[in-house]
Amino acid sequence: MIKHNLTRIYTLSLLMCVASVAWAMPAEELVSELSHSVLRVKVKLPNGGLGLGSAVVVGKNEVITNCHVVNDATNVSVIVNGEPHSASAIKADWHHDLCMLTVENLDVPAVKFGISKNLQYDESVFTVGYPGETESPVSTFGIVNGLFPMDDSVIIRASSPFKLGASGGGAFDDAGNLVGIITLKSKGNVAHYFYMPVEWVQALMGKPAQSLGAKSEKPFWAMTSKQRPYFMQVVQPYVTQEWKTLFKVAIQWVQAEPNTAESWFYLATAEFATQDYVNAEEHFKKVLAINNQHSQAIDYLEKLAQKTANSKVALLN
Repeated sequence: MIKHNLTRIYTLSLLMCVASVAWAMPAEELVSELSHSVLRVKVKLPNGGLGLGSAVVVGKNEVITNCHVVNDATNVSVIVNGEPHSASAIKADWHHDLCMLTVENLDVPAVKFGISKNLQYDESVFTVGYPGETESPVSTFGIVNGLFPMDDSVIIRASSPFKLGASGGGAFDDAGNLVGIITLKSKGNVAHYFYMPVEWVQALMGKPAQSLGAKSEKPFWAMTSKQRPYFMQVVQPYVTQEWKTLFKVAIQWVQAEPNTAESWFYLATAEFATQDYVNAEEHFKKVLAINNQHSQAIDYLEKLAQKTANSKVALLN
């Protein structure tokens, strides 16, 4: 009984801590200012077609976009005040799907970098990009709801949605610092939205440039399903509630990355869904031991505490 009360107090205190994180909309002036530094990308494809994307100005005559936006293209331009400016060179990190374009005489202010690794769960973020065929930048708003360690940084999952064409656009924190690059989303109506970290962008800045049209390589997210990172492998079974499959993948993830909160979260979620409440409680607590701001784990522990309370009431009756 004492143990249960202590667990409940601990859980409630964490819940109050998370609830205190306010989701604040950024000032319109800030969004408008940053919109000048996010540009439309137009690509003439080898087959004669036209490709569209977005890019963020990150330095003097340098913009960052996704490699999948400019793959194999020899004619790439960014649009500034309605006028095309041609890219002359590229720095490519094919594996992480980040490509930096050199655009000479680009008179556009560069954004300021934040630190992706310092983001917190439930922290507010907003995006700026060019979805579809729009000629004007579009902003979306949300919160961070996933951080996945990878290659000395973190892949960011956030609730701020984006559409085709916004790839290469920016994700910003409340101060207007660039913290991520719009990159990919999962299939289906319940999509997960992922952003590449700015640490990988900064690493690209010191690399030598190549000519446009350099031979490309597949990014990590385009590998076969079993070669993809575990945070991608769990999405489909989680969304479709295939709990046995989710459990199997999560077990592998926990074994490979025991210090990643999300690996334990998906394992515990599969256990909860299959009514293995004892192990689910243990593993949700493991999530909080690694990341005490994981609001979804806190919510599940509240559900488990309620189930325990209801069971005791039923026994008394």
